[in-house]
Amino acid sequence: MLSCSFGDAPATLMVLPANQVLQTLPVANIMDMAPMMNVMPFVMCKSPANPMVIALTAAKLGVFTPAPCVPVPAGPWTPGKATVVVGAMPVIDKTSMLMCAWGGVIQITDTGQKTVTD
Repeated sequence: MLSCSFGDAPATLMVLPANQVLQTLPVANIMDMAPMMNVMPFVMCKSPANPMVIALTAAKLGVFTPAPCVPVPAGPWTPGKATVVVGAMPVIDKTSMLMCAWGGVIQITDTGQKTVTD
């Protein structure tokens, strides 16, 4: 699960089967950042830098108005775990972040990994 500093709700990180480990478990790497394919929307965006937020706010005569979220990653996940590579790229872990072009910071809130004690 992911969160965005300007998003309204958590979203899911979708890891495609291309990066499978042990033929069953997909693992995300730093290039798994495609909007609507890897990074799902965070419902509504509250970034004042988002052109849709700007347009909707102007249409409501200056009353701040969030817009539907469409993630716009501004580069790959950072930092990747350089010691573990999948699909020729470093994997991401719970410390990795993805910057959005509208100023948001996307972070991992739940890795989905379960341990024996979970």
